[in-house]
Amino acid sequence: MKYVDSTQVQKKMGTRLLANNLAKALFFLATMFGLLVLIVLIYRVLKDGLPWINMDFIMNRLSTDPKRAGIWGAITGTFWLMLVVAPVTMLLGIGTAIYLEEYAAKGRIASFIKTNISNLAGVPSVVFGILGLTVFARALDLGSVVLAGGLTMALLVLPVVVVASQEAIRAVPQFLREASYGMGATKWQTIKNVVLPAAIPGILTGVILALSRAIGETAPLVVIGIPALLIPIPDGIFDKFTILPVQIYYWTIDSALVAEYANLAAATIVILLLVLFVMNSIAILIRNKFQKRY
Repeated sequence: MKYVDSTQVQKKMGTRLLANNLAKALFFLATMFGLLVLIVLIYRVLKDGLPWINMDFIMNRLSTDPKRAGIWGAITGTFWLMLVVAPVTMLLGIGTAIYLEEYAAKGRIASFIKTNISNLAGVPSVVFGILGLTVFARALDLGSVVLAGGLTMALLVLPVVVVASQEAIRAVPQFLREASYGMGATKWQTIKNVVLPAAIPGILTGVILALSRAIGETAPLVVIGIPALLIPIPDGIFDKFTILPVQIYYWTIDSALVAEYANLAAATIVILLLVLFVMNSIAILIRNKFQKRY
């Protein structure tokens, strides 16, 4: 019978504790470094942007004069873009999740589809921009209008909505479905009246977070050719438009020629951060208010 050597155990334990403490310190420093960079960025943006934010800046149109330039056109364009992205994303994303979780037969094909949908969430956004340029802007001859941009951004965030909806539907306890079937309900009645109401907090949270990503993306719309200077304010989905991130992008580039454009870009970043903060806060409130414990 082999006995445990307490001396060797103490030596190994000391080595493991040292490695654990070193790893903890390394991860703590990495976290602090990321937070420090974020704090510096937010400080610089607030310092440069807050003095430029007023009602004139929000309500004025784009102008070549930095003191008269405003972002009302970009705000309106962002609103119209979300009017296209939200319904398309919810209809296709939630419908796909319901089919994969409730109707699709378990097997290699369903597993292949789920794996590829998850992989699409990691595809660079510029690839979706190229797809939108090829299909919507050129093949369908839509050009750089709200509808083309909205459909492109919907494709970008669709995998996020599908995965979030799948997880929310999968989290609904099976006994709720069985109880519904026991009462004589059909499969669709069970999904509509039992599964979806129970899964709606997770689904809405995923949708809002996906829309937050769509609002903050620039690359796909730049690829499509969304303009940023002196365009009319859009009145519908077939009008040309710009959005807040695109406006930030072009003002940042133009700041090399006119220094005040850097302040305009910082002020627009503050407005965009505020919008994203509100949307993410709504997602958290929805989750906390409607989430049920079974």
